[in-house]
Amino acid sequence: MNNLDKTINCLVVDDEPLALALLSDYIAKTPGLKLLSATSDPLTALALAKDGTVDLVFLDMQMPELSGMQFMKILQKKSMVIVTTAYSEYALESYDHHVVDYLLKPITFERFWLAIEKAQERFNALASPNLAANVAPPVNQFIFVKTDYRLVKVALNDIYYLEGARDYVVIHTPTEQLLTLQSMKSLEDQLPAEQFMRIHKSYVISLDKISFIERGRVAINNQLIPVSDTHKDRLLEKLKLSR
Repeated sequence: MNNLDKTINCLVVDDEPLALALLSDYIAKTPGLKLLSATSDPLTALALAKDGTVDLVFLDMQMPELSGMQFMKILQKKSMVIVTTAYSEYALESYDHHVVDYLLKPITFERFWLAIEKAQERFNALASPNLAANVAPPVNQFIFVKTDYRLVKVALNDIYYLEGARDYVVIHTPTEQLLTLQSMKSLEDQLPAEQFMRIHKSYVISLDKISFIERGRVAINNQLIPVSDTHKDRLLEKLKLSR
């Protein structure tokens, strides 16, 4: 962070006293951050966050009265959020709320600092007078995919295409084929529309991975993938091609 960055007002919400103390200490050590409150009461924290004075919330997931996920749904992106939790299973759903980062406990100061750098970049972008008033949060350059008992991080630029296979979806990348029980629709919703497109009920492709188009099919990584009649015109329009 540099001296031109504005102060980020922070709120810590966690039902563990040690976590509250640790994050409060990290915030106090970090230039550009100001701690407004550290509380174990999510309802009090929500009232404070919704009044518009909080820029960044450090949010635990499992709390009495209100879970972290419920907190974010009510907050409606009025503040940036960094998740702080001992559980990895909330990562996928949390990124639907455009969280800045997902920190697994125990949280080191080095990992905390990296998350703050991401928050500072987003904060500066949103505060820039050169941007439109309603700036959408930046699109993450990755998604998390449930496979077996793990959440696997997959870079968007590594995805060739998604293929529906009965109850599964296969994600084709340069190094592997990831098998997941997630629905095609849930995965498609996480992918940026300018980069990915459904071209068939069983296929979502990365547009920049197309090598050629012929006879109602596209070629990606030496595989010919069918384009359904209902998607042909939209694909050509998206690629700025004429029929």
